[in-house]
Amino acid sequence: MLSKYETVIGLEVHVQLTTATKIFCGCSTRFGAPPNSQTCPVCLALPGALPVLNGKAVDFAILAGLATHCRIAPRSIFARKNYFYPDLPKGYQISQYELPICEHGHLDISLEGGATKRIGITRIHMEEDAGKSMHGETPETSASSFVDLNRAGTPLLEIVSEPDMRSPEEAIAYLKKLHQIVVYLGVCDGNLEQGSFRCDANVSVRPRGQEAFGTRAEIKNINSFRFIKQAIEYEVERQIELVENGEKVVQETRLFDPATGVTRSMRGKEDAHDYRYFPDPDLVPLVVDEAWIARMREQMPELPEARRARFVRDYGIPEYDAEVLTAERALADYYDACVKLHGGGKVCANWVMGEVIRGLNEQGIGIAECPVRPQMLAGMLQRIDDGTISGKIAKTVFDEMWRSGRDADTIIAEKGLKQVTDTGAIEAIIDEILAANPGQVEEYRAGKEKVFGFFVGQVMKASKGKANPAAVNDLLKKKLAGG
Repeated sequence: MLSKYETVIGLEVHVQLTTATKIFCGCSTRFGAPPNSQTCPVCLALPGALPVLNGKAVDFAILAGLATHCRIAPRSIFARKNYFYPDLPKGYQISQYELPICEHGHLDISLEGGATKRIGITRIHMEEDAGKSMHGETPETSASSFVDLNRAGTPLLEIVSEPDMRSPEEAIAYLKKLHQIVVYLGVCDGNLEQGSFRCDANVSVRPRGQEAFGTRAEIKNINSFRFIKQAIEYEVERQIELVENGEKVVQETRLFDPATGVTRSMRGKEDAHDYRYFPDPDLVPLVVDEAWIARMREQMPELPEARRARFVRDYGIPEYDAEVLTAERALADYYDACVKLHGGGKVCANWVMGEVIRGLNEQGIGIAECPVRPQMLAGMLQRIDDGTISGKIAKTVFDEMWRSGRDADTIIAEKGLKQVTDTGAIEAIIDEILAANPGQVEEYRAGKEKVFGFFVGQVMKASKGKANPAAVNDLLKKKLAGG
C-alpha cells in the first residue's frame, strides 16, 4: 500500500534560545523556578508596559541563519499573531510574519548508502513563547487548571523547512543535524525533555507521480526524535487508509499520544488569515547591517561537518571516528586539544573513544566533568611513546588518573610503574622462565610456535607487567633459538 503513495513532510522547529533573559523584558529564562516567579509587567501584559528587544536574541538568530545558509534580511518586522489561549496573557503572540530575519536557506542531510539530499529552509523568524497551562496534574488539583507564565516571553526561533522530506527517516536526519548545529552554535541547549527543541510536523500523502500536494495535517509539539518518527509513521498510515476508503483527509492540527502511538484531532488547522497578523506598533523595524552580520560571522564556531572533514584530512582518522568525535562540540574540543598536545590523531582517537567515553558513560557525566583533562591524557600518551610505560600499564595509569585527578608522571613515580627496559634484568627473568619450563622449550623448538605466547605471558607476569614487550619478544626469540 505504501508503495502507491508518496509521503510529503515539512517541519517547523521551535528552538529556545539560551539568552539569560526573555526576548522583550529583563526576566530570567531559568528553567524550573517556582510558578510565576519570573514575570514582570511586560510578560504579564499589564497596561502601559512596552517591549524592548533583546539584542542577544538577534545575535543568535543571525548565527542560526548563517549556519543554515540563509539570507539575513537587512530589515525585518515584528508582528502580532492574534489568538486566545489561557497561557497567552496579551491575547496575541509577538512573532514575525511577512518580513522574517532569515530566509531561503538549506541543510544537506546524509542518506543510506552515502547519498546526500538538500532540504530547503523557507524561513527562520524570532518570536516569544507562551506560558504553560497545567490541568489537574496532581490528585489534589484534579478538578483545577493553572497557568504558569514563567515561560511567557522566552525567546524562540522558529525554523520552517520546505516540504522536501519524503520519509520519517529523512525527517529525523534533518532534525538531528539541525539539533547538532544549534547546540554547536551555543544558541540552544538542545534539551528535548524540557522543550528547548521541539517540532511541529506537517504531513500529507499523494499518489506517486502526482505533483499537487495532498491535504496536510499538522502534528504539534513533539519533543523526542523517537516520538516524531512514530507520529509521522502513524499519520502516514492513517491518511493512506482514509484515501483508500474513499474518505477525505481533513486539514487539522493533531496531537501525538506516546502512550498509544496514535495521533488524535486537536482542532481545525488555522491559516495565516485566522491569526490576523499586523505589524506590532510598539516595536520598530529591526535593521541588521553588514557590520553586524560580519561580527556574527567572526564568532561562528567550526561547525560539525567542517570539523569532521578536518579531522579526517589533518589527523588521518577514519570517517567513523570523526563522526563519533564530533557528535558533541565539547567532545570534539577535547579530542582536538589532545591531538594538538600529543600529535597522534589515531592514538588519541582510540583513547578518547575507548577509555574516556567508557568512563563518562559509567559515571553518567559529560565531557566537561571528565577528571582526565586533555593535557593529562596527552602526557600519559607521551610516556607510552618514550617507553616509560607500556600500553598495558597505561590502562592502570589512566584509571588512577581518573580516580585521583593526578597526572601520569606522578602516578608512575609513586606506584613504581616505570617500564623495565634494562635488557640484563629482562634476560635474567627469561632465563629463569626457560629453566623452569623445559617441556615447553622443547615443544617450541619442535615447531609448536604457539607456545611462544606462554613464555611472553610468564615473563610479563614475573616482571609485574613492567618489562618492555618489544625487548621481551626480541630476547625470547634469541634464547629459544639457542642464542
